[in-house]
Amino acid sequence: MPNIRSAIKKVRKDKRRAAVNLRWRRRFKKAVKAVRESPQPELLPKAQSELDKAAQKGVIKKGKAARLKSRLTKLAHGKSK
Repeated sequence: MPNIRSAIKKVRKDKRRAAVNLRWRRRFKKAVKAVRESPQPELLPKAQSELDKAAQKGVIKKGKAARLKSRLTKLAHGKSK
């Protein structure tokens, strides 16, 4: 346990941020899983939106969001590799 005042504050702040990041991570993973389980173009906008929001918040990187969106789009529209 840290004993410097700023380190104690940082531990509190990190705990709050981790909780927020976990919420965002669960949201986009749930949306991505829905598209993967039943690949329909109707489910795609929700998943893409969640990925964009997670990338904007810094939960995942912009490139990862783009890669997942691309793969989901291919899957939902039935295109092969």
